[in-house]
Amino acid sequence: MLGILRLLGMFLAGLFKSRARLEAEILFLRHQLNISLRRAPPRVRLRGSDRALLVWMTRLWPKLLGAVQVVQPETLLRWHRAGFKAFWRWKSRCRRGRPRIDRELRDLIRRMSQENPLWGAPRIHGELLKLGFEVAQSTVSKYVVRRQTPPSQTWKTFLVPVANLIRLTDDRESGDVVA
Repeated sequence: MLGILRLLGMFLAGLFKSRARLEAEILFLRHQLNISLRRAPPRVRLRGSDRALLVWMTRLWPKLLGAVQVVQPETLLRWHRAGFKAFWRWKSRCRRGRPRIDRELRDLIRRMSQENPLWGAPRIHGELLKLGFEVAQSTVSKYVVRRQTPPSQTWKTFLVPVANLIRLTDDRESGDVVA
């Protein structure tokens, strides 16, 4: 990052130099580049910031593509297309799933369901809407505390005494009384 800032500072300083001095500096820098490329490995390793700077400069000044010596011009164009594609892939990504709700609201839903055992998700949802919380009923039902025993009578509690009563009446009719 410091290299980019340094290059930008040199560019701004170059605006105030004479034309002949700029031409001499360019010639000197190109000669240094040619020397370093002769000694360089066959494939130069560039950082992401180097790639971004090269792409940015060729976007501003397209004629620089002909002067590129470190990488081929097609490579620069490929980097630019890849960056463009990555940006729009990120921008149009699919955010899946239900949006998360705050922890405070989840705790409030749980507390309301524990303190009012006869209230179901529709009632708690209605109360939350009255309090100004915009949350779906399905979200409320997801966070309502599930009870081990239901608050009202079940079929089992109804049928056990009835079954005992039926058994007693059958035993009385047969004559065998079992206590």
